Amino acid sequence: MDKKKLLHDLILIAVCLFVSLALWAVVALSKEKGELVVVTVNGEEYARYPLSEDREEIIVSENGKNVLVIKDGYADMTDATCPDGLCVRQHRINESGESLVCLPNKVTVTVVGGDGVDIIG
Repeated sequence: MDKKKLLHDLILIAVCLFVSLALWAVVALSKEKGELVVVTVNGEEYARYPLSEDREEIIVSENGKNVLVIKDGYADMTDATCPDGLCVRQHRINESGESLVCLPNKVTVTVVGGDGVDIIG
């Protein structure tokens, strides 16, 4: 392989790395912390809770029971009566647009901005 071709390959790799890092930085910096979680059951709004206040809420419906814990600015589903328990294994959330979903119990917890509107869109 001649040196000119190797130099062009190295320049191409450097440019690709730079563009990738720049895109990652834009995405990482554009994420905004949410202020509220909106809980829906069967598609209907059930409650709103601020992420700034630590609390434990039991969400009861005809489909089952879920335990939502808000602590240190994060929301987490810690227990549920659903058979698969996928909602309990999801990671805790605090950024606008993130959600916790329990399909069997038809419960959704979504982080939104302070006005109740999803900042990301």
